[in-house]
Amino acid sequence: MRHFTQTLSATAISATAIATTAIAATGALTLLPSTAGAAQPARPNIIFILADDAGYGDFGFTGQKRYNTPNIDRFAREGMVMTRHYAGVPVCAPSRASLMTGLHTGHVSIRGNTGYPATAANNNTATANTTVRIPLARTDLTIAERLKDLGYATGLAGKWGLGEPETFSAPWLRGWDFFHGFVNQAHAHNQYPESLYRGSVLEPIPDNFSHGEKIFANDRFTGEGLAFIERNAKAGQPFFLYMAYTTPHADLKVPKDSIDQLKKEQEWARDPNAEHFTLMFAGMMMRLDRDVGRIMQKLKDLGIDRDTLVIFTSDNGPHAEGGKNNEFFNSSGGLRGIKRDMYEGGIREPFAVRWPGHIQPGATSDHLAAFWDFTPTVLDILGAPIPENLDGISYAPTILGQPEKQKKHDYLYWELLVGKQGRQAIRQGNLKAIRNGVKNAIELYDLSADPAEQNNIAAQNPDKVKHFEKLMTDARTGTTVFPLELNSR
Repeated sequence: MRHFTQTLSATAISATAIATTAIAATGALTLLPSTAGAAQPARPNIIFILADDAGYGDFGFTGQKRYNTPNIDRFAREGMVMTRHYAGVPVCAPSRASLMTGLHTGHVSIRGNTGYPATAANNNTATANTTVRIPLARTDLTIAERLKDLGYATGLAGKWGLGEPETFSAPWLRGWDFFHGFVNQAHAHNQYPESLYRGSVLEPIPDNFSHGEKIFANDRFTGEGLAFIERNAKAGQPFFLYMAYTTPHADLKVPKDSIDQLKKEQEWARDPNAEHFTLMFAGMMMRLDRDVGRIMQKLKDLGIDRDTLVIFTSDNGPHAEGGKNNEFFNSSGGLRGIKRDMYEGGIREPFAVRWPGHIQPGATSDHLAAFWDFTPTVLDILGAPIPENLDGISYAPTILGQPEKQKKHDYLYWELLVGKQGRQAIRQGNLKAIRNGVKNAIELYDLSADPAEQNNIAAQNPDKVKHFEKLMTDARTGTTVFPLELNSR
């Protein structure tokens, strides 16, 4: 591993102001019995379900009360909930790049939704009009490429966002046997698109022409995902399916039957004065929940439920776009910040993992983990070599009930170029350092006493500030495309 050599304190974050009471109410366990003696399939199927812009408090199992998510809540009860699991960063493209590669954003080639051409950045002449979408570097191997080499069938339904169709990082060139969805992340803002890619071919959706809005993109993704599962299950072929939904990202639209169901279940939704986009967001979350339930039922129907490891989480914190009311939904779950923020609300995500017979139902863990741990975890479970250049650490011992064997991060590091401002954050133990722009002062928070990051203790801890300032330099490699400081003329 690159920087992770020391052992992190096992002290848990206080649950104050964080909506985890729903988990405790299920009788969750804090430690798991060892499953080392269990008969494990040599190559389990793997499904990773990713919501788009859902926050820490946007699900029933993390405290949501404005709408119901019974299928996702059941999923969480039947597996392990990791209460200190983080996204790659607080926006989609670099977060997904970290998930796909096992590298944090101090090393991965995509460190923002858009970057700057190297010449413009070097000459300090870049403007908002010179930003471009940067493809994933050839050297940043994806988990799909790695699993394909290990004999897995690989499928992606939903949003890619890591390389345009004409680049070397188009999804069909980066390890995916099957792909149906959006290549460009901005196109994915349309919930009723007039076309979607099937492999490398752009396939029209005539029912959505001229704003017809008859085919909801995520319904299509679920259907394609279910078909992928069935094809490979019947062929006896181990598979990796990445369900990269675009809900609940704006635009906030959902078919009418989800709104009808919401109004049946929630009194507030029947109020004639209920805001349109508030209804739409809740309906989108309920439809996402329905789709997760369909996937889990398909595994049972095919008899592969116990042979399939499934993960559910979101790519970054909640958005405030398209009329979304985060305060009404308490989408950050008591944490500070939303999408694009390096505060906990921007990067800490609900996370549940389920594998019957191998992961203890109703378990919780406060193990500190992040998106870049997914690749080494999968390789570890499969008994495959874990490349030394990855930033991630396998959390397989934690989810399989062997916490005494779990290696820990020395620290977690995030960086992101937002507009022209480079933002950084580091969590080490219970301390969290944040810098919003390299010319701005470092903020410091003790998450054990202040999980909502309300009390900046930097002034009282100058030595710690210097320590984190050095880490913010050591944790990263330089890049001209995503500079931490961009001076425009």
